[in-house]
Amino acid sequence: MSGLAAGNSGDRVSFDATGQPQARVPAARDDGARRQLPDLIAALCARLPDDRLLEWEELLAGATGPDDPRVMHYATGQSAAGLAEQLKAITQVWRSESPGLPGAALALAVAAIRASPRPPPPQPVVSGPISAAMPGRLTRGIALEVINSASTSLLIASFAAYGADDVVQAIADAVRRGVQVDLLLEESTHAATAFAALPSDVRIWHRSSSAGVLHAKLLAADRHTALLGSANLTDRGLSDNIEVGVVLRDPAVVEPLVDHFRWLIRPGDGVLRRAR
Repeated sequence: MSGLAAGNSGDRVSFDATGQPQARVPAARDDGARRQLPDLIAALCARLPDDRLLEWEELLAGATGPDDPRVMHYATGQSAAGLAEQLKAITQVWRSESPGLPGAALALAVAAIRASPRPPPPQPVVSGPISAAMPGRLTRGIALEVINSASTSLLIASFAAYGADDVVQAIADAVRRGVQVDLLLEESTHAATAFAALPSDVRIWHRSSSAGVLHAKLLAADRHTALLGSANLTDRGLSDNIEVGVVLRDPAVVEPLVDHFRWLIRPGDGVLRRAR
């Protein structure tokens, strides 16, 4: 008869119909024993650009295992913040989970991830002082970059706006390129005044009701890039105030966001009304 019995190691031993033992079948892992190596490799691939990933992949392809001196030498030679520690963690978990796994197997995993389309990761944006712990870019530069990247549409929301002449100029340049611009602005702050010089085909929107205010801060170029954050379109908000934000370049994330705001300004029964 056939059946299963537990081996001393916790694996299962199967027997054929004659009672002879067959190949061992690994016992099912519980959630606490979930392997960490795939997660660590995926996190590294999400961090590194393709050229650096290819460099790491080529090193792994020739590595005999986690104790290959070339692997640790490469890891310790990385200067980017936290990267050496990240690579060392992969080596340590590789050694503890799968010490017999050759580097070529990890290289294949990296190649598979690298071959798949990867949207750019979210990028932090700040105004005010920039510390070494936060390698972000200033809000003003990113705002201009997003506006300049638009080819068909710009959707901009701000609670307040004044003094940001370079932003107004960038919007005017976009209009000359044929970009349709929608400005969603809080009426009580008179934010629309900052954009009075823009062409009349720039559409300005205010809240239809007096309940609440328009407090969102958003710059969305077409349906591919969006800047979200706490900064208003003011000189101090874009440069001097302590503000924080994030720029998104993944259309799968940006498109629903743009669709939401387009819903807010839909003709007829939208939440916002056209003021100009």
